[in-house]
Amino acid sequence: MKIGDYAFLSDCRSAALVGRNGSVDWYCVPRFDSPSVFGRLLDGSAGHWWLRPKGDYDHKWCYIDDTLVLRTVFEGESGRAQLTEALALEPGSRGHEIGKRSPNVLLRRVEGLDGRVEMATEFAPRFEYGLTTPHIDGTDKELVVGGGPVMLKLATNVAMDYESGTATATLAVNAGETAAFALSYAPTYGVEEPMELDVGEALSDTIESWRSWVEIHDRYQGDHAGEVQRSALVLQGLTFQPTGAVVAAATTSLPEEVGGKLNWDYRFAWLRDLSLTMRAQWVAACPDEADRLFRFIARAGGSFAGENVQIVYGVEGERDLTERTLDHLSGWRNSKPVHVGNDAWDQVQLDVLGEVLDAACLLKDQLGDLDEEMQSFLTGLANRAAECWQQPDAGMWEARDHQRQYLSSKVMCWVALDRALKLADCLGPKADPQRWSSTQEDIREAVLEQGWSHKIGAYAGAFGSDELDASVLLLPLVGFLPGGDERMRATIDVVESELGGPGLIRRWPGEESGFVICTYWLVECLALAGELERARKWFDRATSFANDLGLLAEEGDLHSHELLGNYPQAFSHVGLINAAWRLTEATSGKDTETKGAS
Repeated sequence: MKIGDYAFLSDCRSAALVGRNGSVDWYCVPRFDSPSVFGRLLDGSAGHWWLRPKGDYDHKWCYIDDTLVLRTVFEGESGRAQLTEALALEPGSRGHEIGKRSPNVLLRRVEGLDGRVEMATEFAPRFEYGLTTPHIDGTDKELVVGGGPVMLKLATNVAMDYESGTATATLAVNAGETAAFALSYAPTYGVEEPMELDVGEALSDTIESWRSWVEIHDRYQGDHAGEVQRSALVLQGLTFQPTGAVVAAATTSLPEEVGGKLNWDYRFAWLRDLSLTMRAQWVAACPDEADRLFRFIARAGGSFAGENVQIVYGVEGERDLTERTLDHLSGWRNSKPVHVGNDAWDQVQLDVLGEVLDAACLLKDQLGDLDEEMQSFLTGLANRAAECWQQPDAGMWEARDHQRQYLSSKVMCWVALDRALKLADCLGPKADPQRWSSTQEDIREAVLEQGWSHKIGAYAGAFGSDELDASVLLLPLVGFLPGGDERMRATIDVVESELGGPGLIRRWPGEESGFVICTYWLVECLALAGELERARKWFDRATSFANDLGLLAEEGDLHSHELLGNYPQAFSHVGLINAAWRLTEATSGKDTETKGAS
């Protein structure tokens, strides 16, 4: 199936992907980065659970209101039935509390709407990314599934047959009749037993919990409010609620190109995404989530003594994310290798210094008086920017060949010092505004002189280079240059003409796919430059890549219009929110400088 043929379910701790065909092909529990229980997304033998009508049928699906509860209506010759499914939220959880405690239950409920519908199901969990075929035991209506460190319990009112690690059933539902399934998780080494829930009641509780979250966040009234609200829900669904960490995506190793090798594990929290994600949460009226995300990063960073700043962490702050290859998996559409872990954790990326300090500046009022530990952390980041800005690094695209003098890294070091100067009164006696100000000017002069390519008539991706890179669109977004600056206007035009494809902007020349967030950056730049008609066209083009549930991946195929890359992608939904806000501000004639840069 296509990547866009999947819906996203979340309990704000773990995630599942369920296809239009009623098959759960990806489910990692109890955390986003746990080994999969169902992994057919990456290999046909890695586990699945399908539930659908027998024979031919049409289907329509949608999320119920503003929730992550999915409803699919199947229609065949003999009748109609609807399948409602979700990852359960704890009964009674409301607002900011949703997901802090999760029952770890996947809920699926079939209801006959009219006529009679013959249904069938096949339940085939395969633990540890398909390595383990579990034992199944129990009664025909309560199955205990175990293997290695995992135990599942499948409770249902449907008689199931089982053997060799697979359970099957056929069932018929008439109008008004229901069939329900609750798949509960528990570790085999703990005393915890899988939670038992009434499926109908649990679905109602989960719907109400999501609605309560929306009620306290539904304040954005600008352009594209529906898309912004859906994207805010996706970001919440990608949040590991116990810590506030936002994972970059729910999946690993969905490729940038079909059959390609650039396949990475994105189930972690990147500092690169921090300030842009927090700005999106602020725009979407989620200030508490933004505050928790920042405090997670500050805690995860530990005591900062001037060493390299780690760029990515596990959802509970883990530092060692050493990458390994799962050679037994064929990958999505034979796109190998499949990775778990991400060796980017050990890269040097100087841009993260600016992203953390920009986030702190954005939250200045919420953070209140900074304690000595936080002061030391932030001044350490600023001092590192002042010391190391001239060094090469891996850049924001995490190059694995060799380090370069990336323009975006220099600009984000400038941002680090700019925001540190704005925070100087809060940073205590270790603040060094004189040094920061002097170095900030040095960086600015170097970027304006060494970053400009006379050959291409635009700012290039690295000092001394003549190659375009869409990351230069960040310059006006972070306040380094105004959108109407003559050279910036020229750069925007060149990026649009040279990197623009059918619907999306590429990151650099020759790339096969378009990059969603880069396109939304172009929207923001055009809005800042007063080119609102062009900005709106690019917004609509980028947003057209979302599937019919409003979900975006990292990239899009410029020819087939298919979504590519890990999914759903937080960065893409962050880009949508921020671009919609920028369009709203520009349309109203307000000052559109970012809050952190003002």
